[in-house]
Amino acid sequence: MIELVVTGLAGVVFGLALAAPPGPMNAIIAEESVVRGWPAGFRAGLGAMLADAVFFGLTLAGFVAVIDRVSVVRPALYLAGGVLMLYFAVGAVREARTASSFTDADRGVSRGFRKTFVLSLTNPYQIGFWLTVGVGLLEPGTLDVLAYAPAVGELLEGVLVVRTGSPALLLGFFGGIGCWIVGYPAALVGAGRRVDAFAPLVAAGSAVVLAGFGLAFLGLGAVQFV
Repeated sequence: MIELVVTGLAGVVFGLALAAPPGPMNAIIAEESVVRGWPAGFRAGLGAMLADAVFFGLTLAGFVAVIDRVSVVRPALYLAGGVLMLYFAVGAVREARTASSFTDADRGVSRGFRKTFVLSLTNPYQIGFWLTVGVGLLEPGTLDVLAYAPAVGELLEGVLVVRTGSPALLLGFFGGIGCWIVGYPAALVGAGRRVDAFAPLVAAGSAVVLAGFGLAFLGLGAVQFV
């Protein structure tokens, strides 16, 4: 029983470690949160989480591995994802110009769920994760949880190693992502209620992140096609 609890908590830590670093999904969650409030930010996070659930199902069925064997798929996904990110970046610029409050939750229609869901499905990094680490979560073995944390993974190798192939690990993993998509928008909105002038800056920062990742993805896709 204790081992199951520890494994589940390790899964939560793993999910948080993967969900928390800056990136295009968190940029969209931030934009939706500051412009339309917590519900919109949560829905945006839910879109990315649903995409992970889809990849999880495809991994169980062996379909993700089939996709990766077709050489043109990965560069095509880079190009498609890059175009989408640039398109969403333009929208974020518009939001930055008009966003005046973290509490202006009724302004406009929220499309964050669709944005993060589509971007996640066209994200080669996400597919790569489920082809490697994701498969490892399903098979009996061990997982060095903190070694996959961006930027600090090498420093944390060996700190938290758990057994894989356990339902508790998988439930904890998605539970950690769930904690992030609930807490991150709430923190942004909570801060915004005290500093409303920060709203346009967050929306502008989201545009910069999306544009940067979009250009990077276009470059990677073009290089792989050549």
